[in-house]
Amino acid sequence: MSTSIQDVSHATPPAHEAPASPVTIEPTEVDVMLKADAILLIDVRSSDEHRHERIPGAVCMPLDWLDPEAIERMAAGRTIVFHCRTGRRSDEAMGRLGRELPVPVAGMRGGITAWKAEGLSVDRDPGRSLPMMRQVQIAAGAMIVAFTILAALIDPWFLLGTAFVGGGLCFAGITGTCGLAVVLGVMPWNRRTTCSTTAT
Repeated sequence: MSTSIQDVSHATPPAHEAPASPVTIEPTEVDVMLKADAILLIDVRSSDEHRHERIPGAVCMPLDWLDPEAIERMAAGRTIVFHCRTGRRSDEAMGRLGRELPVPVAGMRGGITAWKAEGLSVDRDPGRSLPMMRQVQIAAGAMIVAFTILAALIDPWFLLGTAFVGGGLCFAGITGTCGLAVVLGVMPWNRRTTCSTTAT
């Protein structure tokens, strides 16, 4: 559901009550409140997504790194609003921390996608055209296609290349370490700004 920021403080039930539906705020209202320094806007996307494209004034704190104590300190009594790309991860953040934080918590409807659809401004890294995850997907897919074509036209042994790429992706998923992302990360177009975790 979408609601007004004035209603957020009434949307979090006491601990003994059943959880309320996630409270969402329209991007246009988030923009007004952010400019008035009435909220702490937290971007729960990955740090790479934040570097690529971000809402001015948003604090980068990826979903897996959420720190309730740090958030409470930065909020300084203000309402906390989570945002992501489309809203799914911000809903998850509200579910995780909604009861742990002593201040009202909400999510921005539709994430940064809806924010841009409203014509609101974003900051972009001019040196990077795509987030790292998409770069990895494109590179891995291109290698698999190339090895498959080479196997069909030249030598079936090239299929070992597709197995190597697939194994690398499985390893990345299991360990959280992606060799291809490391290689792409040192490319000139990716050596840019870092994720800011301080409120502005």
